[in-house]
Amino acid sequence: IKKDGAVKFRAIELNEISGIYIKVIAPYQENGKAYQVGDELFITGKEQMIYFPRPEHAIVRYSDQEINYAVAIPAGEARYVLNRLSGQITLQRGPCMFLPDPRKQVIARRVIDPKLVAIWFPGNKEALEYNTQLMALNQKKTLGSDFVDEQQARSYLQRGALSDAAPAPAIIASEEFNRRQDFTKPRTITLDTKYEGAVSIDVWTGYAVMVVSKNGDRKVIVGPQTYLLEYDETLQTIYLSTGTPKTDEQPIKTVYLRSLHNKVSDRIEVETADFCPVQLLVSYQVNFTGEPNKWFDIENYVKFLTEHIRSILRYAIKKYGIETFYANAIGLVRDTLLGTANEAGVRAGLLFSENGMHVYDVEVLDVAIQDAAISQLLIRAQHSVVQQTLEIASEKRNLELKQQQEAIKQKILQTSAETQQLQLDLDIATFNKQLAVNLAKLNNEIGVEKQRLEADLAKQQQLDSINQAELTRHKAQTDLNLAISKAQLQQQIEELQANVAATVQQAQAVSPQFIAAMQAFADKALAQKLAESMAPLAILGGNSVADVFSQLVKGTILEKVLAESPVVVNQDDLT
Repeated sequence: IKKDGAVKFRAIELNEISGIYIKVIAPYQENGKAYQVGDELFITGKEQMIYFPRPEHAIVRYSDQEINYAVAIPAGEARYVLNRLSGQITLQRGPCMFLPDPRKQVIARRVIDPKLVAIWFPGNKEALEYNTQLMALNQKKTLGSDFVDEQQARSYLQRGALSDAAPAPAIIASEEFNRRQDFTKPRTITLDTKYEGAVSIDVWTGYAVMVVSKNGDRKVIVGPQTYLLEYDETLQTIYLSTGTPKTDEQPIKTVYLRSLHNKVSDRIEVETADFCPVQLLVSYQVNFTGEPNKWFDIENYVKFLTEHIRSILRYAIKKYGIETFYANAIGLVRDTLLGTANEAGVRAGLLFSENGMHVYDVEVLDVAIQDAAISQLLIRAQHSVVQQTLEIASEKRNLELKQQQEAIKQKILQTSAETQQLQLDLDIATFNKQLAVNLAKLNNEIGVEKQRLEADLAKQQQLDSINQAELTRHKAQTDLNLAISKAQLQQQIEELQANVAATVQQAQAVSPQFIAAMQAFADKALAQKLAESMAPLAILGGNSVADVFSQLVKGTILEKVLAESPVVVNQDDLT
């Protein structure tokens, strides 16, 4: 910038998320490194927080932008980044602040064909208009058939707003401090990356999409999840037959496959065994199971499903007459397609191995006979059957009423009998309880008596033991006394024997005359003693003592003694 003949360059402030693109226009050396003409440099705030321009440097600008700023990529989003040297386009995923190197990296926007936009984002007019504008810009650039430059797209899409922008301020050749008198609002940042980033596909719950790359790789994305398309990836398109019955006219074109709880309705023309045409209105409930990559193997699964089931039903219904089929249409259709129910009431369903379709339920919404005459006959027959059924039902109700009345009477009688039986049972129970009480009392008395007897027996046993002990002691005492007596007797015998021996010796020493005298003296003494003893008897009997005594000693030796020596009893002695 020239001012007053002097040249001054503006210092440029940089930070970690900004940089400046430099082209070397003259050779120079700095910090021991040589730079040649044509070298390109990208200086960021990580290397120099303040950049001071050099005469050898030329700033490469895009439009009027000197400083290159980083792009904010929120979480779950991405940007397409083109390598200008190799032509490869990659995804830069967030969250991050991405600062592209302008020497080799260019942020690009993907252009989606409006036909694909209508399929990928059905009903989104904003997305359709946006991609239409990008296609118009794509005709004027050379980046590629499917991408446009980010800066070109931003400038093109905001051209109307830029045309009303204020003119650039004049450049001043010195540093200045500008102060404003009004309040300056704080700086704010608004992130609106709806159409700036990579193409994002939101796959809802119960849906799936197939992603196909240009190298032939295929993968199925099953919701709920969000998927960011690579630059060479697109979505597999499928077709869905519409109408009832299902036809190939005006099929729905979509990329979203309903994989869970899918409902497909159809109207089927069948014929019974008696050549009666019948029209069925059915609804199938379908899930996709197994390997997800097989789900998209059939381009129009609705057509495939309905045509196959039509064939199955036409073959199965052809075996039945119109009357049999019309009366059991729903059960026959469900059993034919889903199989018979097992013990748990579960049916196997109809599985398509071609693409993993599983028909797990069938609803028969309508059964219509196409022949009006046959329909009227069946209706009249049904009316007759209904009338007969109602009559039978009425009779059955009367029978049931009578049965219930009789059953009530029987129940009353049975209840009365049960009451009587219960009373008898209660009486028997009472008697049994009384008997049990009496038996208990008797048993108690017997037990008491038994205990008393046992106590007496124990007492007698104790008395026997005591008596036996006493007898034993008495016997021992008697034996002791006997032994003592025997000892004393033996001692007395020995003494007597000694005395006898002494007496014998003494007797041997006495003469016979002395013995006779002693004996006579003894006899007289005895007689005197007897007379004295008999005196009271003689007085009582009125006899003399001599008479009484004579009578007593009659026949004895004393009789002779008394005769020889009469006893004289003194009367005074008697009294």
